[in-house]
Amino acid sequence: MTSRAAAIATWCVLAGAAPVSAQSVADVLTFLLTNQSVATGSVERDRAAAQATSDTIARALRANLATLPVPASPGAFAVRLDPRLGTVERVTQTFGPSFVDRAQTTGPGQAAFSLTFQHLRFQSLDGTDLRDGSFLTTSNQFVDESKPFDVDRLTLNMDASIVTLAGSVGITDELEIAVAAPIVSLQVDGVRVNEYRGRAFTQASAHAHSVGLADLTVRSKYRFAGDGASGVAAALDLRLPTGREQDLLGAGSAAIKLSGIGSIERGSVSAHGNAGVSIGGLARELSYNGAVAVAASPRVTVVGELLGRWIDSPGDIVPVTGPHPTIGGVETVRLVPGTETLRSLVVVPGFRWNLTDTWVMAGSVAVPLTRAGLTASFAPFVGFDYVLEH
Repeated sequence: MTSRAAAIATWCVLAGAAPVSAQSVADVLTFLLTNQSVATGSVERDRAAAQATSDTIARALRANLATLPVPASPGAFAVRLDPRLGTVERVTQTFGPSFVDRAQTTGPGQAAFSLTFQHLRFQSLDGTDLRDGSFLTTSNQFVDESKPFDVDRLTLNMDASIVTLAGSVGITDELEIAVAAPIVSLQVDGVRVNEYRGRAFTQASAHAHSVGLADLTVRSKYRFAGDGASGVAAALDLRLPTGREQDLLGAGSAAIKLSGIGSIERGSVSAHGNAGVSIGGLARELSYNGAVAVAASPRVTVVGELLGRWIDSPGDIVPVTGPHPTIGGVETVRLVPGTETLRSLVVVPGFRWNLTDTWVMAGSVAVPLTRAGLTASFAPFVGFDYVLEH
């Protein structure tokens, strides 16, 4: 065994091979990314690059959790009082989308509640798999060789389960108030392995699990124009910093979102579009969403949704190569944050099923169409809406 390999093995036995349970998710990411063994000749640059990579992953996690698009306002039924008959009747034939908001309000004096569940199994960062051990963080390579001789690789398993409790109340025909409270269970497991001349050494491992309330959302929606199921509305969302920032459950500061909403329904088909801008919180954000809902039967609606987001914050990580300061003919590769802002586009096919007169079940799966940032291969969604009867 070379002196280099012996030194790594000794270090692993004394310091890094045992699992470490840190105080927070942010601590675990920092530990895994800054605990390196590749000799690059510049500790300061290594530390700065590793911390920047940790911050980028943490920011990507918050973009998926702290600023996660909340389900649409509860109330699959939009009802109105018919003054001629004195009875309450449904305004729409479809039960609407799960994430894209409708211009219709719940109705005066009408209250609705929902319980939804989502699971995110994060698979890749900027298209690089995080779970198969191929995520290279630091390496040394001779310029005349095709592969690095000394490399640190990271395996990072991150899973989030999100339960959202929401409720809405119709104040008037035009005004509706809603509240959404997401509760997140986030689990992170990571292992860093150093490979030197074909020999692999487990350098560090860590685990963190956090459960808590993410950022609470209070929404008001006002319909300006429209008749029946079609109309134009505006919504104002206030996202409160109730989630723990160190566990990446919250953005750390309040955010305000102003959205425009349009809906049109013709018979058994409805279409909905949202566009919004957010300030505060993690960063400025633009969202653009659309949905089509088709009433396949009086009790079943088939839905297709498209969710787009642009976040004015660096969301990528790029490798940077530079000459080794002390070893001739060797180049060092480090990860550093890129300059690209985070853009994402997700398609969500699903259904809504009227189980009873006042209960509607929703099911869908979100599939990313872009590879930027932290992504899951797919994310299942299940929800239940309940409307209080008059």
